[in-house]
Amino acid sequence: MKRLMKKRTKEFAKNIIKLCRRLPGNREGNLIANEIFRYATSVAANCRAACKARSKAESISKLSIAEEKADETLFWLELMKEVQIVDNTLLDSLMNENDEIIAIIVSSIRTSSKREQTTEAKI
Repeated sequence: MKRLMKKRTKEFAKNIIKLCRRLPGNREGNLIANEIFRYATSVAANCRAACKARSKAESISKLSIAEEKADETLFWLELMKEVQIVDNTLLDSLMNENDEIIAIIVSSIRTSSKREQTTEAKI
């Protein structure tokens, strides 16, 4: 699961980078590119960090950051779609993948939190 999540979020980040290359070189294109680039790559970096965490709490913290950054990424994708900066088909695909990544992250946080609570209850 960890390997798949690391690979999937890295691929998503690479696809966002490719999207950024297609954005117009004007002020709005540059601003959006900077923001979505930062947030989407942060999702991948924090998921990777969660896999290497030294504790459940640290893992949950990194996953929570990844969830937040994925939601911010979704905001920028939605904004691009609404102002019609690039082809909506491409954006729909990226938004769908982003939604799936968020769902996986949320599920992972819940599972880890339950395990941590169960461990604490045994102590």
